[in-house]
Amino acid sequence: MGRVKARKAIIFFVVSISTSILVWLISGGRLLIALPPRDDTPEEILRTEIIIEARSPVDGKSLTASEYAELLTQLQTSPPPKLTTKIREQVFLLRIRKVLFQLFPFLNL
Repeated sequence: MGRVKARKAIIFFVVSISTSILVWLISGGRLLIALPPRDDTPEEILRTEIIIEARSPVDGKSLTASEYAELLTQLQTSPPPKLTTKIREQVFLLRIRKVLFQLFPFLNL
């Protein structure tokens, strides 16, 4: 048992060293560090920036900050559009149909 463990340890050591050398040769001998480029703005600074331009959630047009705030208040105060009773009834029936198909998949409605 001792020889098997020693042999596995030697094989592991040889494979790890050869892999390290192979990676070093592929990289051209340069030290590889996973850092962002120097000209990249840090996230901490980006979080503190004040956004002065926005896009409309309705049609995607560019808006100023005041226009965007005004549009948001209009969207919050205006009631959502009502559906006709016929459409509401159809949606209700479709939901019932969906539940029935889940309970009784052999039905062919």
